[in-house]
Amino acid sequence: MKISARNQLRGVVKSVAPGAVNTEIVIGLPGGIEIASVITKSSAETMGVAPGKEVYAVVKASNVMVAVDH
Repeated sequence: MKISARNQLRGVVKSVAPGAVNTEIVIGLPGGIEIASVITKSSAETMGVAPGKEVYAVVKASNVMVAVDH
């Protein structure tokens, strides 16, 4: 994965809360810190985001995006 954002935080999905349009994902980071992200439900499904999956919280400006390795 290559991305321009410099703040890439590797973690593990702790919970996934799908809604009608968006899905909230809570990611556990090293040291017990958690970060939450809201992405489209479609993106979460396409990436296969599920509890226990390793992901990256990618922070750019005021948004937190989620990325996965393929």
